[in-house]
Amino acid sequence: MTETAAPLRPALTRLLPTLLLLLTVFGPISMDLYLPALPALTADLGASTSIAQLTITACLVGLAVGQLLAGPLSDRFGRRGILLVGVAAYVATSALCAASPTVETLIVARFVQGLAGGVGIVIAQAAGRDVYSGGALIRFYGRLTVVGGLAAVIGPLLGGLLTAVTDWRGLFAVLAVVGGGILVVAAVAFPETLPASRRTRGGWAQTMRDYRTLVTDAPFLGAVLNQGFLYAALFAYLAGATFVLQDIYGLSPLGYALAFGLNSAGFMVFGYVAGRLAERWSVRGTLVAGIVVAGGGAAGLLVAGLTPMPLWVVIVALFALSVGVAISSPPATTLALVGYPQMAGTASSLLGMVRFGFGGVAAPLVGVAGAASILPLGLVTVVAVGLSAVAFFALARRRGAGTHTEQVPEQAAVAASV
Repeated sequence: MTETAAPLRPALTRLLPTLLLLLTVFGPISMDLYLPALPALTADLGASTSIAQLTITACLVGLAVGQLLAGPLSDRFGRRGILLVGVAAYVATSALCAASPTVETLIVARFVQGLAGGVGIVIAQAAGRDVYSGGALIRFYGRLTVVGGLAAVIGPLLGGLLTAVTDWRGLFAVLAVVGGGILVVAAVAFPETLPASRRTRGGWAQTMRDYRTLVTDAPFLGAVLNQGFLYAALFAYLAGATFVLQDIYGLSPLGYALAFGLNSAGFMVFGYVAGRLAERWSVRGTLVAGIVVAGGGAAGLLVAGLTPMPLWVVIVALFALSVGVAISSPPATTLALVGYPQMAGTASSLLGMVRFGFGGVAAPLVGVAGAASILPLGLVTVVAVGLSAVAFFALARRRGAGTHTEQVPEQAAVAASV
């Protein structure tokens, strides 16, 4: 697949760039909107803290698997059909989440909701490659990063506001309405961006060969595992922070949403800055800086779990953890994708799958001691960040020392913007 599709551009509607940006909000909105109501959901369904957090795990695992499947499928069958099926499934499963009578039903519905959300993320990135090239492609991926960060900010803030007028079921109903609106716009404004002549051949056998090539490459595997473990720490924070800040420190849902919004804003800003820093300074140096900052945040949470700390210490630790993951993301994405321009879509889907999959495994671990202790959150994040450092130093830095993006200007710049 090439990165440009000039003959398609006259057929594109004016709404297409905006629609592609909207598709990136599926993941953050699905995760973040209902987080302020998670304690209330736990009580309403009579579930334990760890079981309720499986609703987060199910969505994360669904997002991981959805990306892994949707990328190759859209390369083979085209973007439009896969997208419309995914968004329709998202609407239906959001409605099912709102009507779930038990926590078990909700967990299953969240998994399918995540599958559908993963489709939107992958199609947005793949369609961007279809219709943009060069500097326009770099700017488009930069906008995807900003919109994803804004969604992460707006999601919990909106969720905190909506909890004043509705319960957790109403929040899922809002997601269904949002998905319905996007489905209508997609049906009208999203043309097929990948003509049949440019679709992949060879079916799943070729896809499996591509995956085998990737997972046997030490630098790629190291960068992907580094991101998997760092995102495990990030999603452990997502799963545990609502209980820590509301149940232990007594913040209201709106107060939690404001604290979460601060961290999400930091994630967005520092992720953008890190992309530029990696481009101008050092890819590996920027990644190491991110690991160090995230490690400092995780250590602060562990200390707070071992001895009582004031609220501001915990908020600063959570902020440092979030910012550290954001700093690591652009350079790690560069290291993972720059060597495989011929299979960037497959490499991206594998990277996304590992990020969300590891997060799904880590999320319920922070609830094993209930909602009365920060210690599990501190332990999980410290171990995860430590393993991310091991993955980087053991595998990812094997490719020539001192790599800078100037050595591979176009590919690295694109990857740094994701």
